[in-house]
Parts: sequence; C-alpha cells; structure tokens
Amino acid sequence: MLVVGAGNADRGDDAVGRVVVRRVSEVLAAQGELSPAGPVAVIEHQGEGTSLLEAWQDAGAVVVVDAAAPGAAPGAICRIDARAGPLPAALLRSTHAFGVAEAVELARAMGRLPRSLVVYAVEGLSFAAGAAMSPEVQAAAPEAAAQVLDEVRALLRAAPQPTD
Repeated sequence: MLVVGAGNADRGDDAVGRVVVRRVSEVLAAQGELSPAGPVAVIEHQGEGTSLLEAWQDAGAVVVVDAAAPGAAPGAICRIDARAGPLPAALLRSTHAFGVAEAVELARAMGRLPRSLVVYAVEGLSFAAGAAMSPEVQAAAPEAAAQVLDEVRALLRAAPQPTD
C-alpha cells in the first residue's frame, strides 16, 4: 500500500498533503506498519502527474492527499473513491499543468489504476508562492490525518493475508 502526500511545500495550503502524510508516517512508524518492515509506504510528492503514475505502479492500494481548489469552506475534507468515476479536475489544486486529477484519469484510460485508489482533498484558501498554510487548513490537517489513518487500517484489514 502507498500513501502519497501531494503538493508544493512552498505554496501555502498546497503543502497540506505533505503535512498530513508526515503525521500518518509518524503514527504508522510507531506501530511498525511502515515499509520495508510493514505493509505501508508513505511518500511526499510534488504532485506531478507522470511521476505519480510511476510511484504507484506497483501498489495495489493507494491513498493520495492533496489540496483542493477554492469551492468549499477552507479546511473542508473530501474523500473521493477514484475507482468509482472520473475526478473533477477543477477540484484538486496543482502547481503543475498535469497533476493528481490528470494522473488518475490517464491511469484510468490506460487501464493502470491501482486496485484501490482513494483521494483525500483538503480545501485550501491560499496558494501563493512563499505563503504559510492558512490557519483553517492547519487546523484541518490532524483530522485529515486521522481519516487517512482510518482508511489505511480499513484497507489493511481488507487485504488478502499471506498463507503459511
């Protein structure tokens, strides 16, 4: 399983995916669930689409955390099952022309979606270069991390267990 925190650490609320997965990584490491010893790998990623495809190519289950474009209240968290249908490209905020939403749809078109692909989008407010994360998004990050951890644990419980 792979957990990806997408975003640019130097563009305000766009960093939320990275902040969330750092917390997820800390918790999983404390519980011995991180790779190579455990079943989960966690990475921070700029969110560039083609390298995302490469990053998740061998993972059966992927959870991506990214910032969402303005549209809901800052800090709102949205869970999207990417296997269920196309992602709204306008929802996810990317500093790249080809970001998370485009990577998911390219993988879908190529028949290369992971068995499970869930995207957590955290609604942002400020994406300016050099800006700090907004207080609303900072306050939402722990809840987003808790939701991602719940997702990871549910996926681990549902995964086929190796036989002896």
